Amino acid sequence: MATGRTHRPATRSRGIPEATVARLPLYLRALTALSERSVPTVSSEELATAAGVNSAKLRKDFSYLGSYGTRGVGYDVEYLVYQISRELGLTQDWPVAIVGIGNLGAALANYGGFASRGFRVAALIDADPAMAGTPVAGIPVQHTDDLDRIISDNGVSIGVITTPPGAAQQVCDRLVAAGVTSILNFAPTVLSVPEGVDVRKVDLSIELQILAFHEQRKAGEDTPVEGEDPEAPPMRATPASRKGPDGDMPAVMPA
Repeated sequence: MATGRTHRPATRSRGIPEATVARLPLYLRALTALSERSVPTVSSEELATAAGVNSAKLRKDFSYLGSYGTRGVGYDVEYLVYQISRELGLTQDWPVAIVGIGNLGAALANYGGFASRGFRVAALIDADPAMAGTPVAGIPVQHTDDLDRIISDNGVSIGVITTPPGAAQQVCDRLVAAGVTSILNFAPTVLSVPEGVDVRKVDLSIELQILAFHEQRKAGEDTPVEGEDPEAPPMRATPASRKGPDGDMPAVMPA
């Protein structure tokens, strides 16, 4: 089986838009669920609903793969699973190193879904000397002093950072220097990387804050202001309707 260090996915050279690439895992997840239920074919409408996109966008995305389905039949599920897996590079073996084996890092190491999707947790790395040699998910934790050797020995091209934010950039720099070209960052900080290195950021607190914003708006829409007619249309503030200590305030303050 090919390794991640010697083969790179061909999506960019094939001219597939990044927005389409971002949706391919959604289609693959929906298709895999259909495959597990032994569903042989699926229509674009059914698959789009399962993936949470509209069917026109799905058909456009699949046209970049050269898949157009069969009128009256739909798409062959098994073939699409193979085609999308190949396009995403999931038919290869991708060794992954996780740096920062706290609660989150340990949880990721124990996640069983990586292997079935083409990712192999090859190394666990932590800066705490007391962690060295401790097995997590059956893999002994190694110290960051040996990071360069660990990356080289395991042919790692994808690194996962689950360190505290203050250590994340230094870890990122060391991973890049060791030859890692793709990084999944769980640390709540923005990483600076050279050209040719891809970073995907996962920030759970930001996602929760976005949900809190929507919850607040829903609560505001459901709760009428005291003395306000609940049937009346909402009033919109105008520049002249808001007063401050220095006079009129604009409806939207500049950032």
